[in-house]
Amino acid sequence: MNIRLELEKEHSKEQASRIANYAVQHKKQFKELMDCYTDENYRLSQRAAWSVSWAAKNKPAMIEPYIGVLVKRLQEPGVHPAVIRNAVRILEDIAIPEQFHGEVMNACFGFIETPSTPAAIKAFSLTVLFNLTKQYPEIKPELKLIIEERWDTETAAFRSRGRKILKEMSDV
Repeated sequence: MNIRLELEKEHSKEQASRIANYAVQHKKQFKELMDCYTDENYRLSQRAAWSVSWAAKNKPAMIEPYIGVLVKRLQEPGVHPAVIRNAVRILEDIAIPEQFHGEVMNACFGFIETPSTPAAIKAFSLTVLFNLTKQYPEIKPELKLIIEERWDTETAAFRSRGRKILKEMSDV
């Protein structure tokens, strides 16, 4: 399978899943998918992002060598929101290496503080930050404050995720 051609051909849940299942079979194939994910063509990288997310969920070990790539994409200007959304979705489910904690925290706090950030990115960012509070309890007050301050102006997704996080933090 030529992943690039398949991504250009069709964009559907079935196609994203099929590509992800193919990519996780071998490191070389996964690298081909990651090359599409980092491509300058926004449509190609957007479509690849969905497959990368599925692949990381199905076989988390495959994404480990590329965590730095995900973190870098979070900080690049002009990256399609789908690329960021899928990167943050992956980061909420994996153990982020310590060397990336600062960059991830900065990016996620930036996402939840920016009114124009899409709801899903904010919700995933809240979870990533909450996960990092286990290693950095000093960020809990800032996370709590942002959730409370933004409560009335945010989406149902933000409030739902925020409610769960506030409950978890108060139970500790």
